[in-house]
Order: sequence, then C-alpha cells, then structure tokens
Amino acid sequence: MSTQSFNPFHMAQSQFDKIAHMLELDSAVREFLRNPVREYQFLIPVRMDDGTVTVFRGFRVQHNDARGPSKGGIRFHPQETIDTVRALAMWMTWKCGVVDIPLGGGKGGVVCDPHNLSAREQEGICRGWVRQLSRNVGPYQDVPAPDVMTSAQHMLWMLDEYERIRGEKLPGFITGKPVGMGGSLGRTEATGFGVIFTVREALKELGIRPSDTTASVQGFGNVAQYAIRLYSQIGGTVTCVSCWDQKEQTSFAYRKKTGIDLDELLGITDRFGGIDKEKARDLGYEVLNGDEWISQEVDILIPAALENQVTGESVKKISGRVKVVAEGANGPTTPEADQELYNRNIFLIPDLLCNAGGVTCSYFEQVQSNMNYFWEKDEVLGKLDVKMTTAFLAVSDLAQRRKQNTRNAAYLIAVDRIARACRDRGWV
Repeated sequence: MSTQSFNPFHMAQSQFDKIAHMLELDSAVREFLRNPVREYQFLIPVRMDDGTVTVFRGFRVQHNDARGPSKGGIRFHPQETIDTVRALAMWMTWKCGVVDIPLGGGKGGVVCDPHNLSAREQEGICRGWVRQLSRNVGPYQDVPAPDVMTSAQHMLWMLDEYERIRGEKLPGFITGKPVGMGGSLGRTEATGFGVIFTVREALKELGIRPSDTTASVQGFGNVAQYAIRLYSQIGGTVTCVSCWDQKEQTSFAYRKKTGIDLDELLGITDRFGGIDKEKARDLGYEVLNGDEWISQEVDILIPAALENQVTGESVKKISGRVKVVAEGANGPTTPEADQELYNRNIFLIPDLLCNAGGVTCSYFEQVQSNMNYFWEKDEVLGKLDVKMTTAFLAVSDLAQRRKQNTRNAAYLIAVDRIARACRDRGWV
C-alpha cells in the first residue's frame, strides 16, 4: 500500500499545491487545506481466540469539515499507514466537493489482515475502534463507511457499539450497513456503477459507442465487479481482470480475448475478490503476470485496486489503442504518469470524480437513515446517475474552457468550493 519510495500524502499535497497556485489561494488557506484539521492515532487491544491479547494500531483522520460532517471509509490492511490515511482523507474532501455534496473528508484504518483473523477477532477490532473514537465521530460529526477489506458486517458491529455507548438509535452514524439494518438499496453497486456512468459520458464526448470498446480492469473487488457488470450491460466487453492471490502472495491477470464471463468468475472468487487460479485455467482463461492488465490491447483501462499503479514506468506499457483511463481506485496514477497520459491524448477520468459514486450513495444512505425514510433502488441509482453526470459535465466543460487536463479541472472545482466554505465561515 505504501512504500519507502512512494508517500501517498506527499503526492496528495503536491496535487493540492499545484491547484492552490492556479487558484492563487493565500498562504493561510493553503496551509489550512494541505493538512488535516484533526488526527487520531490509538491502540486497540483484542483478546484473540487462543486467549492471548494482540494490540492493533488504529487511525482516524478528519481532513476538513467546512461543508459538512467528515465522510470516509475504514480500511483493514496489514500495510496501513498514517500517511495513506491522511492522503485518502484529503482526497475524500475534494471528492465530496467535486460532486457537490455537503460533506467533508475523513478516513480511517486499522493495521491488520482480516485474512488471518476470525469473525470474532474482527468484531473485537471493530468495537475497539469505536470505543476509542465515540466522542469524535457521529452522524453530525464524522460518518465512517466500508473500504478495503471491510464490509457491511463490520459497519453493523461498529454501529451497534456506538449505539450502546450513546444509549440511543443513531443509524446515520455509519454507512454501508446491511439493507435490512438501515443500509441503502443501490449502495453495493454505487461506486462501480458511478465509474461506468462517467465512462459512458467520456465515450459520448469522444464519439465512441460502448459496444465498440473493450476494457481491462485491475482489481476484482466490489468496485471492479459492479463496474464490469454495468459496462457489459451498456455493450462493452472486458477481456482482462487482475487480482491478488492470497495463497501465492502475488497478483495474476486473467484474460479471455472473447470477453470474460463475470458470473462465471464470481463463482470461483473468494470474499476478498481473489480468483482461484487453477479453476480459471480450467474455464479457459489465460493466466498472466498481474502487472499485465495495463499492457492489454483495449480501449479502456480501469485501475480499481490500490494507489500508485500507473507510474512513470508502467505508463509506458499502455497500448496506443487506449483512449480512456477511468480511475476506480484512489490515487492510482502518479503526477509523472498523469502528464504522459495528457501528452498522449488519453482521456483521464480522475479518481475524485470517477469513483465518487460510493461517497455519493453513502450520503444518500446517511440522509435516509437520519430521516428514517428509505428510497427504492431505482430512485437511488437514478439520483446517483444525475449527480455523477452533472459533475462529469462540469469537469469536462471547465477542462475545455481553461485548456486544462481533467484532473486539474476536477481539483479546481473541488478546492475552490472548500476554500470558499472555509473563508465564508471565517476560519481563514
């Protein structure tokens, strides 16, 4: 997730500094927005199934809440770092800004590997995380959600612990809950569908029919799976997906030139999005090195896994056929690779726009939970389509008017909205 040579928070700050200069923000606003307003780091002791106690490190970062409560997921990952969480919190601020929802940016995490933990041990981590933060989060303060290797069950354990501590029912405290316990219909599909809503609009702008395109996807978790499903429904063909193999501790790409069968692959996939390599071979898939997802002869690349995947080196492997890169993941493209994509006239749909369907639908869930009134699935997805399409058109229009790349345009819109809110409140 984070290495010595790559610091996601430094990358996020660098992206912000560039936009702050373009917006001519004064020094106080720049200093205020390039750092989180609050950070929490704490320890979570959990009694394990064998009777021993293991101490886990937890985080919560609230980057900015000028436009509303902080909002952002909680990751469980063995390589989680405070700088990863800081970067993701900052990106969440801009993401909420670009789709114009009244929330700020936050992010949380725990250094752990759910692959090696029982359900009871994971429940202990969830409840311990909430106990450490119960005074600093809530439906009108900071609203968590699922992220990498966390699920609706984790959110429900956290909600239950929060309501026990507070002594009242507060389903708006957390989103990504099971539908029967205050979750929103459409939330599972939201991020992946949002990716394809923006891909659809990009293809319209380029004058290309979805049915004439192919795609390669990095990742096979929730985001990737639903992106593949909707992309297939609008006529596109996915020919390659890659994912992490827990048993071999490396990634593999699975290619079928005639197009993958999503339901077929789901039948041989574990709950973490790992595809069974041998069964995939039996079904006629070529098994390639995991990095080969990026070098496929396709029209669309969808990085939907982790950050720092399209780099100054790996961008050179991108085929001349590629027309669109849609960032389903957070921070998958480095600034150096950004420039190369722009130079090659590849249409980039930046992460803070492309994968904002998740936080948008989380906002819908929060609203429904606070009202105790729930919408039908078609209404949720219809509202999501409108939000994503409106945001895409605003970004595309500004990019053309200001002769900027799409990432700069998305940042200009988002940072300007947050800076104005901070100034209007009299904070800076």
